[in-house]
Amino acid sequence: MTETGFYAPDAVLEEGLNVGLGKVEAGIREAVNSEYGFVTEVSRHLVDAGGKRFRPLLVLLCSQFGDPSRPEVIKSAVVVELTHLATLYHDDVMDEAPLRRGAESANHRWGNSVAILSGDFLFAKVSGILADLGPEAVRIQAITFERLCIGQIKETVGPKDGEDPVTHHLAVLADKTGSLIAASGWYGGLMSGADVQTVATLTAFGEAIGIAFQLADDLVDITSDSTQSGKTPGTDLKEGVPTLAALIALQGTDPADARLRELLSRPLPDQAEHAEALTLLRAHDGLQQAREQARVWANTARDRLMTLPRNSARDALELLCDYVVDRTG
Repeated sequence: MTETGFYAPDAVLEEGLNVGLGKVEAGIREAVNSEYGFVTEVSRHLVDAGGKRFRPLLVLLCSQFGDPSRPEVIKSAVVVELTHLATLYHDDVMDEAPLRRGAESANHRWGNSVAILSGDFLFAKVSGILADLGPEAVRIQAITFERLCIGQIKETVGPKDGEDPVTHHLAVLADKTGSLIAASGWYGGLMSGADVQTVATLTAFGEAIGIAFQLADDLVDITSDSTQSGKTPGTDLKEGVPTLAALIALQGTDPADARLRELLSRPLPDQAEHAEALTLLRAHDGLQQAREQARVWANTARDRLMTLPRNSARDALELLCDYVVDRTG
Protein backbone atom coordinates (compact mmCIF):
# COMPACT_ATOMS: atom_id res chain seq x y z
CA MET A 1 0.00 0.00 0.00
CA THR A 2 1.27 3.48 -0.81
CA GLU A 3 1.35 6.16 1.86
CA THR A 4 -1.86 7.59 0.35
CA GLY A 5 -3.77 4.37 1.13
CA PHE A 6 -3.80 3.28 -2.50
CA TYR A 7 -2.71 -0.28 -3.36
CA ALA A 8 -0.47 -0.43 -6.45
CA PRO A 9 -0.72 -3.56 -8.63
CA ASP A 10 2.88 -4.66 -8.05
CA ALA A 11 5.55 -4.28 -5.38
CA VAL A 12 8.13 -2.56 -7.58
CA LEU A 13 5.75 0.20 -8.65
CA GLU A 14 4.46 0.59 -5.11
CA GLU A 15 7.97 0.99 -3.73
CA GLY A 16 8.77 3.56 -6.41
CA LEU A 17 5.62 5.51 -5.62
CA ASN A 18 6.39 5.55 -1.91
CA VAL A 19 9.94 6.76 -2.55
CA GLY A 20 8.59 9.45 -4.84
CA LEU A 21 5.90 10.52 -2.37
CA GLY A 22 8.57 10.81 0.30
CA LYS A 23 10.55 13.16 -1.93
CA VAL A 24 7.42 15.17 -2.66
CA GLU A 25 6.70 15.51 1.05
CA ALA A 26 10.23 16.74 1.68
CA GLY A 27 9.87 19.18 -1.22
CA ILE A 28 6.60 20.54 0.16
CA ARG A 29 8.09 21.09 3.60
CA GLU A 30 11.14 22.80 2.15
CA ALA A 31 8.98 25.05 -0.01
CA VAL A 32 6.82 26.37 2.85
CA ASN A 33 9.80 27.53 4.91
CA SER A 34 10.14 31.26 5.46
CA GLU A 35 12.65 33.47 7.25
CA TYR A 36 9.66 34.70 9.24
CA GLY A 37 8.80 31.88 11.63
CA PHE A 38 5.11 32.71 11.92
CA VAL A 39 4.67 32.42 8.16
CA THR A 40 6.31 29.00 8.25
CA GLU A 41 4.05 27.93 11.12
CA VAL A 42 0.83 28.97 9.40
CA SER A 43 1.90 27.64 6.00
CA ARG A 44 2.84 24.28 7.49
CA HIS A 45 -0.49 24.03 9.28
CA LEU A 46 -2.26 22.09 6.53
CA VAL A 47 0.91 20.26 5.51
CA ASP A 48 1.21 18.88 9.03
CA ALA A 49 -2.49 17.97 9.04
CA GLY A 50 -1.75 15.41 6.32
CA GLY A 51 -4.08 14.67 3.45
CA LYS A 52 -4.51 12.12 0.69
CA ARG A 53 -1.74 13.57 -1.57
CA PHE A 54 -3.88 12.33 -4.44
CA ARG A 55 -2.60 14.86 -6.94
CA PRO A 56 1.11 14.11 -6.39
CA LEU A 57 0.30 10.40 -6.57
CA LEU A 58 -1.28 10.97 -9.98
CA VAL A 59 1.76 12.93 -11.19
CA LEU A 60 4.02 10.04 -10.17
CA LEU A 61 1.78 7.41 -11.77
CA CYS A 62 1.53 9.34 -15.04
CA SER A 63 5.30 9.85 -15.11
CA GLN A 64 5.64 6.08 -15.52
CA PHE A 65 4.81 6.53 -19.22
CA GLY A 66 8.08 8.42 -19.66
CA ASP A 67 11.15 8.64 -17.43
CA PRO A 68 9.90 8.90 -13.83
CA SER A 69 13.42 9.54 -12.53
CA ARG A 70 13.56 13.04 -14.00
CA PRO A 71 13.83 15.61 -11.16
CA GLU A 72 11.18 17.75 -12.84
CA VAL A 73 8.60 15.08 -12.00
CA ILE A 74 8.99 15.56 -8.24
CA LYS A 75 9.03 19.34 -8.58
CA SER A 76 5.80 19.33 -10.57
CA ALA A 77 4.20 17.03 -7.98
CA VAL A 78 5.15 19.57 -5.32
CA VAL A 79 3.57 22.29 -7.49
CA VAL A 80 0.17 20.58 -7.72
CA GLU A 81 -0.01 19.81 -4.00
CA LEU A 82 1.05 23.32 -2.95
CA THR A 83 -1.54 24.74 -5.36
CA HIS A 84 -4.17 22.48 -3.82
CA LEU A 85 -3.18 23.50 -0.29
CA ALA A 86 -3.30 27.18 -1.22
CA THR A 87 -6.86 26.81 -2.50
CA LEU A 88 -7.85 25.07 0.76
CA TYR A 89 -6.79 28.10 2.81
CA HIS A 90 -8.98 30.28 0.60
CA ASP A 91 -11.88 27.79 0.51
CA ASP A 92 -12.03 27.58 4.29
CA VAL A 93 -12.34 31.36 4.50
CA MET A 94 -15.23 31.38 2.02
CA ASP A 95 -16.89 28.43 3.77
CA GLU A 96 -16.15 29.74 7.28
CA ALA A 97 -15.03 26.18 8.01
CA PRO A 98 -13.83 25.47 11.57
CA LEU A 99 -12.13 22.16 10.68
CA ARG A 100 -9.82 20.93 7.93
CA ARG A 101 -8.27 17.44 7.91
CA GLY A 102 -9.26 16.89 11.53
CA ALA A 103 -7.50 20.04 12.73
CA GLU A 104 -8.65 23.57 13.46
CA SER A 105 -8.70 25.50 10.19
CA ALA A 106 -6.21 28.33 9.71
CA ASN A 107 -8.95 30.94 9.41
CA HIS A 108 -10.56 29.72 12.63
CA ARG A 109 -7.24 29.79 14.47
CA TRP A 110 -5.57 32.93 13.10
CA GLY A 111 -8.35 34.81 11.29
CA ASN A 112 -9.36 35.27 7.68
CA SER A 113 -6.62 37.74 6.72
CA VAL A 114 -3.80 35.45 7.82
CA ALA A 115 -5.43 32.45 6.12
CA ILE A 116 -5.86 34.30 2.81
CA LEU A 117 -2.30 35.63 2.88
CA SER A 118 -0.98 32.16 3.71
CA GLY A 119 -2.69 30.80 0.61
CA ASP A 120 -1.15 33.64 -1.39
CA PHE A 121 2.26 32.80 0.09
CA LEU A 122 1.95 29.23 -1.17
CA PHE A 123 0.99 30.48 -4.63
CA ALA A 124 4.13 32.61 -4.60
CA LYS A 125 6.23 29.57 -3.69
CA VAL A 126 4.60 27.64 -6.54
CA SER A 127 5.58 30.41 -8.97
CA GLY A 128 9.21 30.10 -7.94
CA ILE A 129 9.27 26.37 -8.62
CA LEU A 130 7.48 26.82 -11.95
CA ALA A 131 10.08 29.35 -13.07
CA ASP A 132 12.68 26.59 -12.82
CA LEU A 133 10.46 24.15 -14.74
CA GLY A 134 10.15 26.39 -17.77
CA PRO A 135 7.52 28.31 -19.76
CA GLU A 136 5.37 25.27 -20.63
CA ALA A 137 4.95 24.47 -16.93
CA VAL A 138 4.04 28.10 -16.26
CA ARG A 139 1.46 27.95 -19.08
CA ILE A 140 -0.13 24.81 -17.60
CA GLN A 141 -0.39 26.52 -14.23
CA ALA A 142 -1.91 29.66 -15.76
CA ILE A 143 -4.56 27.63 -17.59
CA THR A 144 -5.30 25.65 -14.43
CA PHE A 145 -5.43 28.66 -12.14
CA GLU A 146 -7.81 30.45 -14.51
CA ARG A 147 -10.14 27.46 -14.44
CA LEU A 148 -9.94 27.20 -10.65
CA CYS A 149 -11.05 30.82 -10.35
CA ILE A 150 -13.78 30.48 -12.96
CA GLY A 151 -15.12 27.37 -11.25
CA GLN A 152 -15.34 29.16 -7.92
CA ILE A 153 -17.08 32.14 -9.52
CA LYS A 154 -19.55 29.85 -11.30
CA GLU A 155 -20.36 28.15 -8.01
CA THR A 156 -20.78 31.49 -6.21
CA VAL A 157 -23.02 33.01 -8.91
CA GLY A 158 -25.02 29.85 -9.56
CA PRO A 159 -26.67 28.61 -12.78
CA LYS A 160 -28.00 31.08 -15.33
CA ASP A 161 -31.74 31.40 -15.90
CA GLY A 162 -32.95 28.28 -17.67
CA GLU A 163 -29.69 26.37 -17.11
CA ASP A 164 -29.99 22.87 -15.68
CA PRO A 165 -28.54 23.01 -12.14
CA VAL A 166 -26.99 19.54 -12.45
CA THR A 167 -25.25 20.45 -15.73
CA HIS A 168 -24.01 23.66 -14.13
CA HIS A 169 -22.78 21.77 -11.07
CA LEU A 170 -20.78 19.28 -13.14
CA ALA A 171 -19.20 22.18 -15.04
CA VAL A 172 -18.21 23.72 -11.71
CA LEU A 173 -16.61 20.45 -10.60
CA ALA A 174 -14.69 20.18 -13.88
CA ASP A 175 -13.15 23.60 -13.26
CA LYS A 176 -12.80 23.60 -9.46
CA THR A 177 -11.42 20.07 -9.08
CA GLY A 178 -10.99 18.46 -12.47
CA SER A 179 -8.65 21.17 -13.75
CA LEU A 180 -5.93 20.64 -11.13
CA ILE A 181 -6.16 16.85 -11.33
CA ALA A 182 -5.99 17.13 -15.13
CA ALA A 183 -2.87 19.27 -14.62
CA SER A 184 -1.44 16.47 -12.48
CA GLY A 185 -1.72 14.07 -15.41
CA TRP A 186 -0.41 16.74 -17.76
CA TYR A 187 2.65 17.45 -15.59
CA GLY A 188 3.35 13.76 -14.99
CA GLY A 189 3.40 12.99 -18.69
CA LEU A 190 5.16 16.15 -19.85
CA MET A 191 7.86 16.29 -17.18
CA SER A 192 8.75 12.63 -17.71
CA GLY A 193 9.19 13.17 -21.45
CA ALA A 194 6.19 11.13 -22.62
CA ASP A 195 5.04 11.66 -26.22
CA VAL A 196 2.44 14.29 -27.09
CA GLN A 197 -0.47 11.87 -27.54
CA THR A 198 0.26 10.15 -24.22
CA VAL A 199 0.37 13.51 -22.43
CA ALA A 200 -3.01 14.43 -23.95
CA THR A 201 -4.48 11.09 -22.87
CA LEU A 202 -3.20 11.45 -19.31
CA THR A 203 -4.58 14.98 -19.12
CA ALA A 204 -8.03 13.86 -20.31
CA PHE A 205 -7.93 10.97 -17.84
CA GLY A 206 -7.11 13.39 -15.03
CA GLU A 207 -10.07 15.62 -15.85
CA ALA A 208 -12.55 12.73 -15.73
CA ILE A 209 -11.16 11.11 -12.61
CA GLY A 210 -11.04 14.54 -11.00
CA ILE A 211 -14.80 14.95 -11.43
CA ALA A 212 -15.35 11.43 -10.05
CA PHE A 213 -13.05 12.27 -7.14
CA GLN A 214 -15.02 15.40 -6.22
CA LEU A 215 -18.40 13.70 -6.56
CA ALA A 216 -17.16 10.99 -4.20
CA ASP A 217 -15.70 13.60 -1.84
CA ASP A 218 -19.05 15.35 -1.67
CA LEU A 219 -20.70 12.03 -0.77
CA VAL A 220 -18.17 11.49 2.00
CA ASP A 221 -19.02 14.97 3.29
CA ILE A 222 -22.66 13.93 3.60
CA THR A 223 -22.30 10.37 4.89
CA SER A 224 -19.30 10.49 7.24
CA ASP A 225 -18.72 12.10 10.58
CA SER A 226 -15.88 14.54 11.30
CA THR A 227 -13.70 11.72 12.68
CA GLN A 228 -13.73 9.95 9.31
CA SER A 229 -13.51 12.92 6.96
CA GLY A 230 -11.40 15.28 9.04
CA LYS A 231 -13.79 18.18 8.47
CA THR A 232 -17.24 19.26 9.57
CA PRO A 233 -19.87 17.16 7.72
CA GLY A 234 -22.32 18.96 5.47
CA THR A 235 -20.31 22.17 5.09
CA ASP A 236 -21.85 22.85 1.68
CA LEU A 237 -25.35 22.34 3.08
CA LYS A 238 -24.62 24.81 5.83
CA GLU A 239 -23.57 27.43 3.28
CA GLY A 240 -26.52 26.71 0.98
CA VAL A 241 -24.28 25.32 -1.78
CA PRO A 242 -25.98 22.08 -2.91
CA THR A 243 -23.85 19.19 -4.15
CA LEU A 244 -25.16 16.62 -6.62
CA ALA A 245 -27.19 14.55 -4.15
CA ALA A 246 -28.90 17.70 -2.89
CA LEU A 247 -29.57 18.96 -6.42
CA ILE A 248 -31.22 15.65 -7.31
CA ALA A 249 -33.37 15.86 -4.18
CA LEU A 250 -34.34 19.45 -5.02
CA GLN A 251 -35.56 18.36 -8.47
CA GLY A 252 -37.90 15.77 -6.95
CA THR A 253 -41.66 16.18 -6.56
CA ASP A 254 -42.51 13.57 -3.92
CA PRO A 255 -44.61 15.26 -1.19
CA ALA A 256 -42.81 13.12 1.39
CA ASP A 257 -39.60 15.02 0.60
CA ALA A 258 -41.12 18.50 0.88
CA ARG A 259 -39.36 19.25 4.16
CA LEU A 260 -35.98 18.19 2.73
CA ARG A 261 -36.48 20.36 -0.35
CA GLU A 262 -37.39 23.33 1.83
CA LEU A 263 -34.25 22.89 3.94
CA LEU A 264 -32.00 22.43 0.90
CA SER A 265 -33.31 25.61 -0.73
CA ARG A 266 -31.42 27.87 1.70
CA PRO A 267 -28.33 28.11 3.93
CA LEU A 268 -28.60 26.20 7.20
CA PRO A 269 -26.65 28.01 9.92
CA ASP A 270 -28.99 26.61 12.58
CA GLN A 271 -27.42 23.42 13.95
CA ALA A 272 -30.72 21.62 14.45
CA GLU A 273 -31.91 22.30 10.90
CA HIS A 274 -28.50 21.40 9.52
CA ALA A 275 -28.59 18.05 11.36
CA GLU A 276 -32.16 17.44 10.17
CA ALA A 277 -31.21 18.09 6.55
CA LEU A 278 -28.23 15.74 6.79
CA THR A 279 -30.40 12.98 8.24
CA LEU A 280 -33.06 13.36 5.54
CA LEU A 281 -30.52 13.59 2.71
CA ARG A 282 -28.69 10.49 3.90
CA ALA A 283 -31.96 8.55 3.52
CA HIS A 284 -32.83 10.02 0.10
CA ASP A 285 -32.38 8.20 -3.21
CA GLY A 286 -30.41 11.17 -4.51
CA LEU A 287 -27.44 9.92 -2.55
CA GLN A 288 -27.36 6.66 -4.53
CA GLN A 289 -27.91 8.48 -7.81
CA ALA A 290 -24.94 10.74 -7.03
CA ARG A 291 -22.84 7.69 -6.22
CA GLU A 292 -23.80 6.18 -9.58
CA GLN A 293 -22.79 9.42 -11.31
CA ALA A 294 -19.38 9.24 -9.63
CA ARG A 295 -19.02 5.73 -11.01
CA VAL A 296 -19.97 6.94 -14.50
CA TRP A 297 -17.16 9.51 -14.42
CA ALA A 298 -14.71 6.95 -13.05
CA ASN A 299 -15.60 4.63 -15.92
CA THR A 300 -15.17 7.51 -18.38
CA ALA A 301 -11.69 8.04 -16.96
CA ARG A 302 -10.93 4.33 -17.37
CA ASP A 303 -12.11 4.40 -20.98
CA ARG A 304 -9.69 7.23 -21.73
CA LEU A 305 -6.77 4.95 -20.87
CA MET A 306 -7.49 2.49 -23.68
CA THR A 307 -4.89 3.95 -26.05
CA LEU A 308 -2.07 3.61 -23.50
CA PRO A 309 0.24 0.57 -23.51
CA ARG A 310 -0.77 -2.18 -21.09
CA ASN A 311 1.67 -2.07 -18.18
CA SER A 312 1.65 -1.81 -14.39
CA ALA A 313 1.19 1.96 -14.52
CA ARG A 314 -1.95 1.66 -16.63
CA ASP A 315 -3.20 -1.10 -14.33
CA ALA A 316 -2.63 1.26 -11.40
CA LEU A 317 -4.56 4.09 -13.07
CA GLU A 318 -7.46 1.72 -13.71
CA LEU A 319 -7.41 0.68 -10.06
CA LEU A 320 -7.37 4.34 -9.12
CA CYS A 321 -10.75 4.71 -10.83
CA ASP A 322 -12.26 2.29 -8.31
CA TYR A 323 -10.28 3.73 -5.40
CA VAL A 324 -11.65 7.25 -5.79
CA VAL A 325 -15.31 6.20 -5.70
CA ASP A 326 -15.07 3.42 -3.11
CA ARG A 327 -13.21 5.37 -0.42
CA THR A 328 -14.95 6.42 2.79
CA GLY A 329 -12.72 9.29 3.87
